[in-house]
Amino acid sequence: MKLYEVKNILKAEVLAGEEHLNETVVGGGSADLTEDMLSAVAKGSVFLTGLHSTEFIRTAQIIGVTAIVFVRGKRPRQNIIDLAESFNMPVLLTEYPMFAASGLLYMEGLRGLEGSW
Repeated sequence: MKLYEVKNILKAEVLAGEEHLNETVVGGGSADLTEDMLSAVAKGSVFLTGLHSTEFIRTAQIIGVTAIVFVRGKRPRQNIIDLAESFNMPVLLTEYPMFAASGLLYMEGLRGLEGSW
């Protein structure tokens, strides 16, 4: 799935990385705890969260996350957006809650890490 498809499905606003919307995402994950992120996402994935921290963005960059989607309309502070931009990591914002956003992406064919549960 292309990142622009994720944007359209979630009716998301692009906060950073508009030039990367043609990138392919291979899966998805969601969590609000950094430690849960490690088991919920892999390189090339899109990650949905309501957690706003620079540590979260740094962890996503180390894992190789393609993009971050902040859920529940929770707009991150500018320093978080700037950090993601420095890593060339697109940042999107959707009004959907995490459960609904994950379900919408799943219904459109995006899958999580198979066998991780």
